[in-house]
Amino acid sequence: MTNLLVPYYEHPAHRPAEWAALIEAAPHLYGVVLNPASGPGRAPDPAFAEVAAELRRAGVRVLGYTDTDYARRPHAEVVADLLRHQEWYGADGAFLDQVATEHHRLPHYRRLALAARAAGARTLVLNHGTAPHPEYAELADVLVTFEGTWETYTRQRPPGTRPGTLLCHLVYDAPADALVTADLHCAVPGAGAHPWGTLPHALRTVAR
Repeated sequence: MTNLLVPYYEHPAHRPAEWAALIEAAPHLYGVVLNPASGPGRAPDPAFAEVAAELRRAGVRVLGYTDTDYARRPHAEVVADLLRHQEWYGADGAFLDQVATEHHRLPHYRRLALAARAAGARTLVLNHGTAPHPEYAELADVLVTFEGTWETYTRQRPPGTRPGTLLCHLVYDAPADALVTADLHCAVPGAGAHPWGTLPHALRTVAR
């Protein structure tokens, strides 16, 4: 089952074995978030272009990371990032991070969703990190409705399914036996300021 959506924010030159493991696990991946430099960076990075191509050849969605700063980042800057991800890395999807949740921000994100589709994003993921207004489901293929620690996750236990919409939970500082109940998920051992520099526990199970 392809239910792993993996944000892995390490450079391929520094973590070649980990990237190789991701590519090997392709049949179990819904997608991988590509994040060269808190976005596409200022210039193409050949190492990221190579792993992106390998992921696509393996049938994995490549989702270009773009920060929206809770609707504070100008529309044009976000769109520029989307276009660079597509041009430089062949991204076939977009992962918009720090997405607002409020109803009055919907017009801003509706415009971004249209721009993402126009830039070639066949898959659009909105990372709210918590439950947004229900109408955001109309804009995206996936809503990330939880991002946080395992301790917080066990206390909140947010809903993991919703008719007509894929929900994703991203959990860090998680134990190896962490059970994440969502359509898509990623539970990693990493903690602190950079938890997404570790691979999900589930890849160990896949490798067996």
